[in-house]
Amino acid sequence: MKHRLISWLGWYGVCAILCAYTLVSFRIIDANGYSYQLLNLSGAAGIFIETSYKKDRQPAVLNAIWIIIAMIAILQLLFN
Repeated sequence: MKHRLISWLGWYGVCAILCAYTLVSFRIIDANGYSYQLLNLSGAAGIFIETSYKKDRQPAVLNAIWIIIAMIAILQLLFN
C-alpha cells in the first residue's frame, strides 16, 4: 500500500509539472500567479517523495531545489 501511494505521488508530480508548463505555454495561466507556483510546488514535492523513497538522488536534488524556488516565488507573491 505504501509503495503504491508513493508511486501515485510521483505520477501526480509529473502530471502537475507538465500541466503547469502547458497552461503557461498556452497563456491559460500566468507564470507569476499562485496557480502556476502551486502546481510546480506540489508537483516537485510528489516527485521528490518518490525519488527519495527510491534513493534516486539526482531527481531528488533537482526537485528539492524546484520546491525551494517555488516556495520563494510564492512568498514573493504573498509579500508584494
